[in-house]
Amino acid sequence: MKALILVGGFGTRLRPLTLTVPKPLMDFCNLPILCHQIQALAAAGVTEVILAINYQPEVMMKQLEILEKKYNVKITCSLEDEPLGTAGPIRLAKDIILKDNADDLLFVFNSDVICHYPLDKMVEFHKSHKKQGTIMVTEVEDPTKYGVVVADENNKI
Repeated sequence: MKALILVGGFGTRLRPLTLTVPKPLMDFCNLPILCHQIQALAAAGVTEVILAINYQPEVMMKQLEILEKKYNVKITCSLEDEPLGTAGPIRLAKDIILKDNADDLLFVFNSDVICHYPLDKMVEFHKSHKKQGTIMVTEVEDPTKYGVVVADENNKI
């Protein structure tokens, strides 16, 4: 399995901290945010992580070898020349995603999400319904910051 993590944001709400360290490398509970995600992905069976990088790529790339060894995963970079939003980096990384096994499962993460990742259950659920994709969502008190997912009685969006 592969995973694409969108690490291209500027981290503007965390400035001045993110002027020298990209947000995914900021410590959260004594570990960079990115490490929490890679750790969960590796535990779920992911063997390759693709980082879609835009902001401070040289700082991010310095950490790759360390993270590869620590979590026993291959880490590949997809570099944006300019910010491409959310879907743009996924399209840009298409060749990396499809390399080796186009039928492989793919996780896509935003780099600043910290939560308990029940990825093994998500994979199990995804395989059981045999549909093209699965999106994990959660209820929040005020969805205006995040958007709303509307699903029918069969959980079809």
